Amino acid sequence: MCSSDPTEISTPSSAPPAFPIPADVLAHVVDVHCHPTDSPISQDVMSSLPIRICAMATRGSDQALVADLARAHPSKVVPCFGYHPWFTHWIAVRPAESRETHYRALFLPEAAPKAQNIEAFERLLPFLPEPTPLADMLAELESHLLEFPDAMLGEVGLDRACRVPCAPPAPPPYVLHDTRRDLSPFTIPLEHQLAVLEAQIDLAVRLRRNVSFHSVKSQQATVELLDRLKTRHGDAWCAISIDMHSCGLSAQTWKDIERKHSNVFLSLSTVINSRSPNHRDLIRECSPNRLMVESDYNDAAHLTSQTWDIIKVVAEAKGWPIEDHWEADLSEDQWGVVRRLENNFQLFQRGGHAPIRKKDRRKLLLEDWESDDESGPRRA
Repeated sequence: MCSSDPTEISTPSSAPPAFPIPADVLAHVVDVHCHPTDSPISQDVMSSLPIRICAMATRGSDQALVADLARAHPSKVVPCFGYHPWFTHWIAVRPAESRETHYRALFLPEAAPKAQNIEAFERLLPFLPEPTPLADMLAELESHLLEFPDAMLGEVGLDRACRVPCAPPAPPPYVLHDTRRDLSPFTIPLEHQLAVLEAQIDLAVRLRRNVSFHSVKSQQATVELLDRLKTRHGDAWCAISIDMHSCGLSAQTWKDIERKHSNVFLSLSTVINSRSPNHRDLIRECSPNRLMVESDYNDAAHLTSQTWDIIKVVAEAKGWPIEDHWEADLSEDQWGVVRRLENNFQLFQRGGHAPIRKKDRRKLLLEDWESDDESGPRRA
């Protein structure tokens, strides 16, 4: 769910496409980010789903739906619980006198707001729900995470492009109700998004749970947040893994993150990343053991085909062969794309990454001296 428009949701189709890939290969495919509860779910489709999926929650009304899906299909579904940045304005970080007071502080913080903004706020206010106290949201989130030992935090993150729609919250399944609607001029203040996000990630660190992270038009804020969390949590930060889902960061920003954070992974989808001509460069720049794939799709009937589409892109960009059957014992130099991606997901799930620490200049000079040949050390 990486579009900047919270009303832009794909319409589900009735049947999955024909799929010729052998079942023994598909059994090792993991879609690390999808939204199956956004659409009506056919039990036949879920029962015959040939891949494993990480199913995301995004707001209060779908946390229980994701839990139900995981209970019904425990071998196929990794449940992910959390609050997406599009819906963080529904959460009250601090007590407010009233619903209006809460939203006015977010969208009309100026002492003397412009007349057109006041008019837009008055048009939007009737559609906004009673805000949920942050403490209540975190208590429910912790309860769900504790119920499922493999559950992740997700989808959470930052989005500086999304505008708040003038429409009431849609009931699930959302695709039956969410259509393109009137958008207000308001975005959710970054400071508020960060307060809700950091509280959720602090909980994930405490419970040692991995995170699926959304970042749109927020490169610098995302980099600063990752650095801040690393400083705040120390080695506990490296105990968990972070997936930059449908990653839209530049290749250079990604490389900078890789160098500083051993626990950050990258996943891509065709539904989002194929919009950018640079996504293949991003795949090429990503370390082979940090790369994962996803559908970011909301129709269970198409999760397999959407995930396979991006697998083919990764295989082409990395020069990795695509398996046409599954062999049990292969050396790493014989691995195909599916085996490599499955191994990366296992590394992601396991966590416990070695911290990357800055080396002081004396140690770097000593290593430079010791690694040189008999001709003597290199000179600056």
